[in-house]
Amino acid sequence: MSGKEWSRQLGPRESSLASNQMESGTCPPLGFSSFNHLYAKPAELVRHVLSLCTNPGDLVLDSFLGSGTTAAVAHKMGRRWIGIEMGEHAVTHCLPRLQKVVDGEGGGISAAVGWQGGGGFRLARLGEAVFGADGQINPQVRFAALAAFVWQQATRSAYASPLPGAVPGTPLLGVHEGQAVYLLYNGILGDRRPAGGNVLTLAVLQALKAACWHAGPKLVYGEACRLGPARLAAEGLVFRQIPYELGAR
Repeated sequence: MSGKEWSRQLGPRESSLASNQMESGTCPPLGFSSFNHLYAKPAELVRHVLSLCTNPGDLVLDSFLGSGTTAAVAHKMGRRWIGIEMGEHAVTHCLPRLQKVVDGEGGGISAAVGWQGGGGFRLARLGEAVFGADGQINPQVRFAALAAFVWQQATRSAYASPLPGAVPGTPLLGVHEGQAVYLLYNGILGDRRPAGGNVLTLAVLQALKAACWHAGPKLVYGEACRLGPARLAAEGLVFRQIPYELGAR
């Protein structure tokens, strides 16, 4: 893309910077000649923008990762970053590019910031949508996927199995700051009927006591609850109905 083309897309200050870099040849190439991204940005321009509005340690979000320039520059500048991309080039191009950054490649702004390599990143793929268009839980979502979402909503912390206090194969997901988090969903108690084990009844309560009881406070997510307020209080239970009391709605 020429400097003139950049000038039509950017504001006066940024377009001048981009044009000067492009025309003087000081802007380093992206390094992926087989990947022609329409809006690939010169690394020095991204560095200039990030230096104006962020500090080391700040979190930079690029919701259209593209060729990965913003993430590469942010990493070298000591910023944390999140990149989101739908295309397969997230794996075929961005992943190897960012791995080279971690390994200490010398292109882009490396010389200007004294980049020698370091740090790291994690590649994650989105799973099935938790909720359908009608607001109900997507029937394709399995217990483990919903458990990860419930844990994040309940504790505001990442789900990393096995969690402290978890009892695998039971509704007890883990214990966070002294409170146990349970999920009644998808036949986890062995009842494979559509609603089997998803409702907190007296029988389900007894099953929980037998399989995975926690002596302290307990937070239980399920389809419905058949226990009264007095019994819940006596057992140290707080019940939350899914999907209506999950934060995604």
